[in-house]
Amino acid sequence: QVELVESGGGLVEAGGSLRLSCTQSGRVVGAVAMGWYRQVPEKQRELVATIVGGGITNYGDSVKGRGTISRDKYLKTVWLSMESLKPEDTAIYYCYQKIGGRDYWGQGIQVTVSV
Repeated sequence: QVELVESGGGLVEAGGSLRLSCTQSGRVVGAVAMGWYRQVPEKQRELVATIVGGGITNYGDSVKGRGTISRDKYLKTVWLSMESLKPEDTAIYYCYQKIGGRDYWGQGIQVTVSV
């Protein structure tokens, strides 16, 4: 069974930084696409960042210039680094990986940015 394990969330001061990690277990093969999305209550899940074949990255407008997505050479771990955090960055962050033609999601990890 495929499992995406997320870590690195928690409480961060405004203006601070964080680094989220997501590692896949259960399959030898890695992901062809990876990403991070976030969601707050009563709002749509929104794109934070993605990384696909060739290392091509894409960032949501809300984090552009403040976030960096990266992956390991085995295509099993994806990281998200963010800086200059704002209270509006508070959300549950979800890891995404596409493996063997199927989509997988982490359970979500809370990030809270204090005022």
